[in-house]
Amino acid sequence: QVQLVESGGGRVQAGGSLRLSCAASTEMNIMGWYRQAPGKQRDMVATITSDGTTNYADSVKGRFTISRDNGKNTVYLQMNNLKPEDTAVYYCNGVNTFRFFTYDYWGQGTQVTVSS
Repeated sequence: QVQLVESGGGRVQAGGSLRLSCAASTEMNIMGWYRQAPGKQRDMVATITSDGTTNYADSVKGRFTISRDNGKNTVYLQMNNLKPEDTAVYYCNGVNTFRFFTYDYWGQGTQVTVSS
């Protein structure tokens, strides 16, 4: 069974930094981070392909950096200059494709709270 295990969430003041980590139990073509605030839909934060191509939500560009260690099947999200609106549950996502099928995996989520 494929597992994604996140760590690194917590509480921080506005302007502070946090680093999230997510270790997958197997290789993933694409890894990423999504977040969901109370009463809102889950939105993409950042994604990274196995060759290092990245994509960011406009709201986090210049503040967040996604990276991955393919040897460890791990993805990271460095979050700087955090704002109260970044408060959400952050979910790690992994995607694999095989032939005509796409397999989508999710971590359990980690809470990030930014106080003003």
